[in-house]
Amino acid sequence: MTRGGADKEIDGPERRCVVTGESGPTAELIRFVVGPDDVIVPDVLQKLPGRGIWVSAERSVLEKAIAKNYFSRAARRQVNLPADLAAETEAVLARRVVELVSLARKAGDAVCGFEKVKDWLAQGRAMVLLQAFDGSERGKSKLWTPTGGRYFNCLSAGEIGLAFGREHAIHGALAAGGLTTRVVDEAARLAGLRGRIGGKTAGKDTKNA
Repeated sequence: MTRGGADKEIDGPERRCVVTGESGPTAELIRFVVGPDDVIVPDVLQKLPGRGIWVSAERSVLEKAIAKNYFSRAARRQVNLPADLAAETEAVLARRVVELVSLARKAGDAVCGFEKVKDWLAQGRAMVLLQAFDGSERGKSKLWTPTGGRYFNCLSAGEIGLAFGREHAIHGALAAGGLTTRVVDEAARLAGLRGRIGGKTAGKDTKNA
């Protein structure tokens, strides 16, 4: 089982978390590299040059890595940690999720707003339901997780709104294919850092929810 509760299907490279010692697919870990002036930098896109230092995408694990400086141990030399590394990593991941949802919207694979999302769910078009963690619980309970799909509440209303060119939005949905797989991977990691629901089927899988 994955961190989010879905069946684990490993179809890509695995890496070992420097804190827990457990191996897992790169989609479930965050890569860090030693940047200029020996400062640790989060590499969300996993493309920066240098030896990767991998940490499980869970807040408690990242905080332990920072508190006990597992980064220096992994780098085999003393490195510098930004005072706000955990917050910086979370912010970078949040921006990445917002960017991907925005790209999906421009491709016609994402919508926002209660009625549009409800229509996509009813038609079976939606595969991912996004809901703002700071939105009304009463309003959110009127929608349901797509059957066999995913549910995330790791973004704020402002962040979902930003992805759709609005001031704020509570509900969003993504269709299958396109950028959706990448949104799921990044949102699951963000959910791990924010301690929110993500990467699994959640709620009631019924149109009567």
